[in-house]
Amino acid sequence: MSIIEEVREVVITIPAGSAASYGDIATRIGTTARQVGRAMSLLDDGVPWWRVVHADGTPAACHDGQAPELLNREGTPMRGTRVDMERARHR
Repeated sequence: MSIIEEVREVVITIPAGSAASYGDIATRIGTTARQVGRAMSLLDDGVPWWRVVHADGTPAACHDGQAPELLNREGTPMRGTRVDMERARHR
C-alpha cells in the first residue's frame, strides 16, 4: 500500500467533530508529518481533509481557508481559531 493510500485510510476514519494532527497520522503509519502533508495534497476532495490539522490545532489553510468553517459546522471543539486538541483528538 502506498503512503497516499495509508494516509487516506486513516483520514477517512476521523469522525465529524474530531481531528488528528499530521504528526498523529505519521506516528500511526510510521512516517513523518511532512510526508503526511505531501500525501494529503494528493488526495481527492472526497476525503475529510479539514479534520487534519497542525500539531497546535491550527487548521489547514488550503481550499481557500474553508477548514475552520467546516470544523465549526461539525461541532469540533475549538479554542479561538484553533482546534482544542485535548478534546477533539481522534485516537
